[in-house]
Amino acid sequence: MLTISFDRLGDLRGARILDVGAGFGRHCFEAARRGASVVALDYADDEVVQTRATIGAMIATGEITADRFAGVLRGDATRLPFDDDSFDVVVTSEVLEHIQDDVSAIAEMVRVLKPGGRFAASVPSWFPEVINWRLSSEYHAPAAVGGHVRIYSAAELSAKLRAAGLELNGRHRAHALHSPYWWLRCAVGPTNEDHRLVQRYRRLLEWEIIKQPRSAKAFEKVMAPVLGKSIAFYTTKPTASDRSRDTALATLAS
Repeated sequence: MLTISFDRLGDLRGARILDVGAGFGRHCFEAARRGASVVALDYADDEVVQTRATIGAMIATGEITADRFAGVLRGDATRLPFDDDSFDVVVTSEVLEHIQDDVSAIAEMVRVLKPGGRFAASVPSWFPEVINWRLSSEYHAPAAVGGHVRIYSAAELSAKLRAAGLELNGRHRAHALHSPYWWLRCAVGPTNEDHRLVQRYRRLLEWEIIKQPRSAKAFEKVMAPVLGKSIAFYTTKPTASDRSRDTALATLAS
Protein backbone atom coordinates (compact mmCIF):
# COMPACT_ATOMS: atom_id res chain seq x y z
CA MET A 1 0.00 0.00 0.00
CA LEU A 2 1.67 3.19 -1.22
CA THR A 3 0.91 6.64 0.16
CA ILE A 4 3.26 8.55 -2.12
CA SER A 5 2.41 8.40 -5.82
CA PHE A 6 5.55 7.50 -7.75
CA ASP A 7 3.91 8.57 -11.00
CA ARG A 8 4.32 12.13 -9.71
CA LEU A 9 8.07 11.69 -9.30
CA GLY A 10 8.81 11.20 -13.00
CA ASP A 11 11.09 8.64 -14.61
CA LEU A 12 13.07 6.96 -11.84
CA ARG A 13 15.29 4.75 -13.99
CA GLY A 14 18.86 5.26 -12.82
CA ALA A 15 17.85 7.74 -10.12
CA ARG A 16 19.43 7.54 -6.68
CA ILE A 17 16.67 7.60 -4.06
CA LEU A 18 16.71 7.93 -0.27
CA ASP A 19 13.71 6.64 1.70
CA VAL A 20 13.86 8.22 5.17
CA GLY A 21 11.90 6.25 7.75
CA ALA A 22 11.49 3.40 5.31
CA GLY A 23 9.70 1.19 7.83
CA PHE A 24 9.29 -2.25 6.32
CA GLY A 25 10.15 -0.90 2.88
CA ARG A 26 6.88 -0.41 0.98
CA HIS A 27 8.04 2.74 -0.83
CA CYS A 28 11.66 1.76 -1.41
CA PHE A 29 10.54 -1.55 -2.95
CA GLU A 30 8.36 0.33 -5.45
CA ALA A 31 11.22 2.70 -6.29
CA ALA A 32 13.49 -0.29 -6.95
CA ARG A 33 10.87 -1.89 -9.19
CA ARG A 34 10.84 1.31 -11.22
CA GLY A 35 14.57 1.13 -11.85
CA ALA A 36 15.97 3.37 -9.12
CA SER A 37 18.97 2.71 -6.91
CA VAL A 38 17.59 2.93 -3.38
CA VAL A 39 19.00 3.65 0.07
CA ALA A 40 16.56 2.79 2.88
CA LEU A 41 17.04 4.36 6.31
CA ASP A 42 15.06 3.82 9.50
CA TYR A 43 15.58 4.41 13.21
CA ALA A 44 14.06 1.07 14.30
CA ASP A 45 16.37 -1.95 14.30
CA ASP A 46 13.62 -4.50 13.66
CA GLU A 47 12.36 -2.67 10.59
CA VAL A 48 15.87 -2.40 9.14
CA VAL A 49 16.35 -6.15 9.63
CA GLN A 50 12.97 -6.95 8.04
CA THR A 51 13.62 -4.68 5.06
CA ARG A 52 16.99 -6.34 4.43
CA ALA A 53 15.33 -9.76 4.57
CA THR A 54 12.60 -8.73 2.14
CA ILE A 55 15.15 -7.26 -0.26
CA GLY A 56 17.08 -10.53 -0.17
CA ALA A 57 13.92 -12.47 -0.99
CA MET A 58 13.04 -10.13 -3.87
CA ILE A 59 16.53 -10.50 -5.33
CA ALA A 60 16.43 -14.28 -4.88
CA THR A 61 13.14 -14.56 -6.77
CA GLY A 62 14.31 -12.26 -9.55
CA GLU A 63 11.76 -9.54 -8.77
CA ILE A 64 14.56 -6.96 -8.66
CA THR A 65 18.31 -7.05 -9.30
CA ALA A 66 20.89 -6.57 -6.56
CA ASP A 67 22.06 -3.21 -7.94
CA ARG A 68 18.66 -1.68 -7.18
CA PHE A 69 19.56 -1.38 -3.47
CA ALA A 70 22.57 0.67 -2.45
CA GLY A 71 22.05 0.04 1.26
CA VAL A 72 19.68 -0.46 4.18
CA LEU A 73 20.84 1.19 7.39
CA ARG A 74 19.76 2.44 10.78
CA GLY A 75 19.98 6.18 11.20
CA ASP A 76 18.56 9.41 12.60
CA ALA A 77 16.57 11.63 10.23
CA THR A 78 17.90 14.75 11.96
CA ARG A 79 21.53 13.70 11.33
CA LEU A 80 21.69 11.93 7.99
CA PRO A 81 25.02 10.19 7.28
CA PHE A 82 25.27 11.39 3.67
CA ASP A 83 27.10 14.14 1.79
CA ASP A 84 25.33 17.22 0.47
CA ASP A 85 23.54 16.80 -2.87
CA SER A 86 23.75 12.99 -2.78
CA PHE A 87 20.28 11.97 -4.04
CA ASP A 88 18.05 12.67 -7.01
CA VAL A 89 14.90 11.92 -4.99
CA VAL A 90 14.11 11.84 -1.26
CA VAL A 91 10.86 10.41 0.09
CA THR A 92 9.57 10.20 3.65
CA SER A 93 6.16 8.74 4.43
CA GLU A 94 4.34 8.95 7.79
CA VAL A 95 7.57 9.87 9.60
CA LEU A 96 7.68 13.60 10.37
CA GLU A 97 4.78 13.37 12.83
CA HIS A 98 6.99 11.12 15.01
CA ILE A 99 9.97 13.52 15.14
CA GLN A 100 10.18 16.26 17.78
CA ASP A 101 12.59 18.38 15.73
CA ASP A 102 10.84 18.03 12.38
CA VAL A 103 12.38 21.27 11.06
CA SER A 104 15.89 19.81 11.43
CA ALA A 105 14.77 16.56 9.79
CA ILE A 106 13.35 18.39 6.78
CA ALA A 107 16.51 20.52 6.53
CA GLU A 108 18.67 17.38 6.51
CA MET A 109 16.60 15.77 3.76
CA VAL A 110 16.87 18.94 1.68
CA ARG A 111 20.63 19.08 2.31
CA VAL A 112 21.26 15.63 0.85
CA LEU A 113 18.93 16.29 -2.12
CA LYS A 114 20.54 17.49 -5.35
CA PRO A 115 19.49 20.86 -6.77
CA GLY A 116 16.62 20.15 -9.14
CA GLY A 117 15.84 16.97 -7.19
CA ARG A 118 12.36 15.92 -6.08
CA PHE A 119 11.19 15.57 -2.50
CA ALA A 120 7.94 13.89 -1.42
CA ALA A 121 6.56 13.71 2.10
CA SER A 122 3.34 12.38 3.60
CA VAL A 123 1.86 12.84 7.07
CA PRO A 124 -1.52 12.05 8.65
CA SER A 125 -4.27 14.44 7.52
CA TRP A 126 -5.48 16.98 10.06
CA PHE A 127 -9.19 16.06 10.36
CA PRO A 128 -8.85 12.25 10.74
CA GLU A 129 -5.92 12.74 13.09
CA VAL A 130 -7.80 15.14 15.37
CA ILE A 131 -10.54 12.55 15.81
CA ASN A 132 -7.98 9.85 16.66
CA TRP A 133 -6.36 12.04 19.31
CA ARG A 134 -9.72 12.90 20.87
CA LEU A 135 -10.89 9.29 20.93
CA SER A 136 -7.82 7.91 22.67
CA SER A 137 -4.81 9.32 24.50
CA GLU A 138 -3.13 5.94 23.95
CA TYR A 139 -2.95 6.61 20.20
CA HIS A 140 -0.32 9.35 20.43
CA ALA A 141 2.66 10.48 22.51
CA PRO A 142 3.43 10.56 25.36
CA ALA A 143 1.27 7.53 26.19
CA ALA A 144 2.31 5.82 22.94
CA VAL A 145 6.09 5.59 23.08
CA GLY A 146 7.44 6.67 19.71
CA GLY A 147 3.94 7.77 18.69
CA HIS A 148 2.74 10.89 16.94
CA VAL A 149 3.93 14.10 18.60
CA ARG A 150 1.92 16.61 16.54
CA ILE A 151 -1.07 17.02 14.26
CA TYR A 152 -0.15 18.75 11.01
CA SER A 153 -2.40 21.10 9.15
CA ALA A 154 -1.72 21.31 5.42
CA ALA A 155 -0.76 24.96 5.91
CA GLU A 156 1.82 24.11 8.59
CA LEU A 157 3.64 21.49 6.57
CA SER A 158 3.49 23.61 3.42
CA ALA A 159 5.11 26.48 5.34
CA LYS A 160 7.85 24.24 6.75
CA LEU A 161 8.66 22.81 3.34
CA ARG A 162 8.86 26.28 1.80
CA ALA A 163 10.97 27.54 4.70
CA ALA A 164 13.43 24.72 3.95
CA GLY A 165 13.84 26.13 0.44
CA LEU A 166 11.57 23.75 -1.46
CA GLU A 167 9.12 24.65 -4.22
CA LEU A 168 5.70 23.02 -3.83
CA ASN A 169 4.43 21.25 -6.93
CA GLY A 170 1.25 19.61 -5.66
CA ARG A 171 -0.44 17.53 -3.01
CA HIS A 172 -3.19 14.95 -2.55
CA ARG A 173 -4.87 12.91 0.15
CA ALA A 174 -4.97 9.10 0.26
CA HIS A 175 -6.44 6.07 2.06
CA ALA A 176 -10.07 7.07 2.66
CA LEU A 177 -10.97 3.63 4.00
CA HIS A 178 -8.24 3.81 6.62
CA SER A 179 -9.62 6.77 8.56
CA PRO A 180 -12.73 4.95 9.86
CA TYR A 181 -10.56 1.95 10.65
CA TRP A 182 -8.36 4.02 12.97
CA TRP A 183 -11.35 5.77 14.50
CA LEU A 184 -12.66 2.32 15.37
CA ARG A 185 -9.26 1.26 16.72
CA CYS A 186 -9.09 4.34 18.92
CA ALA A 187 -12.67 3.91 20.12
CA VAL A 188 -12.07 0.34 21.36
CA GLY A 189 -8.44 0.97 22.38
CA PRO A 190 -5.51 1.22 19.90
CA THR A 191 -3.90 -1.97 21.21
CA ASN A 192 -7.13 -4.00 21.13
CA GLU A 193 -6.45 -5.68 17.79
CA ASP A 194 -8.50 -8.75 18.72
CA HIS A 195 -11.78 -6.84 18.90
CA ARG A 196 -14.33 -8.45 16.57
CA LEU A 197 -15.14 -5.25 14.64
CA VAL A 198 -11.46 -4.37 14.27
CA GLN A 199 -10.71 -7.80 12.82
CA ARG A 200 -13.60 -7.52 10.36
CA TYR A 201 -12.49 -4.08 9.20
CA ARG A 202 -8.90 -5.28 8.85
CA ARG A 203 -10.08 -8.06 6.54
CA LEU A 204 -11.82 -5.40 4.43
CA LEU A 205 -8.59 -3.42 4.13
CA GLU A 206 -6.60 -6.53 3.27
CA TRP A 207 -9.15 -7.36 0.57
CA GLU A 208 -8.84 -3.82 -0.82
CA ILE A 209 -5.02 -3.93 -0.87
CA ILE A 210 -4.72 -7.40 -2.39
CA LYS A 211 -7.64 -7.44 -4.83
CA GLN A 212 -7.76 -3.73 -5.69
CA PRO A 213 -11.40 -3.95 -6.83
CA ARG A 214 -12.82 -1.20 -9.02
CA SER A 215 -15.44 -0.39 -6.41
CA ALA A 216 -12.76 0.36 -3.81
CA LYS A 217 -10.79 2.46 -6.32
CA ALA A 218 -13.93 4.45 -7.12
CA PHE A 219 -14.60 5.01 -3.42
CA GLU A 220 -11.01 6.15 -2.88
CA LYS A 221 -11.17 8.59 -5.79
CA VAL A 222 -14.36 10.22 -4.52
CA MET A 223 -13.73 10.11 -0.77
CA ALA A 224 -9.95 10.59 -0.42
CA PRO A 225 -10.18 14.41 -0.65
CA VAL A 226 -12.58 14.30 2.32
CA LEU A 227 -11.62 11.26 4.39
CA GLY A 228 -8.08 10.44 3.27
CA LYS A 229 -6.02 9.52 6.33
CA SER A 230 -2.79 10.80 4.78
CA ILE A 231 -1.77 13.88 2.85
CA ALA A 232 1.23 13.80 0.51
CA PHE A 233 3.23 16.79 -0.72
CA TYR A 234 5.44 16.93 -3.83
CA THR A 235 8.23 19.47 -4.06
CA THR A 236 11.42 20.38 -5.92
CA LYS A 237 14.73 21.73 -4.64
CA PRO A 238 15.55 24.80 -6.74
CA THR A 239 18.74 25.01 -8.77
CA ALA A 240 21.13 27.96 -8.64
CA SER A 241 19.59 29.32 -11.85
CA ASP A 242 16.11 29.03 -10.32
CA ARG A 243 17.22 31.07 -7.31
CA SER A 244 18.88 33.69 -9.54
CA ARG A 245 15.71 34.00 -11.59
CA ASP A 246 13.55 34.39 -8.49
CA THR A 247 15.92 37.02 -7.09
CA ALA A 248 15.80 38.97 -10.35
CA LEU A 249 12.01 38.82 -10.49
CA ALA A 250 11.76 39.97 -6.88
CA THR A 251 14.08 42.89 -7.64
CA LEU A 252 11.99 43.92 -10.67
CA ALA A 253 8.79 43.63 -8.64
CA SER A 254 10.17 45.94 -5.95
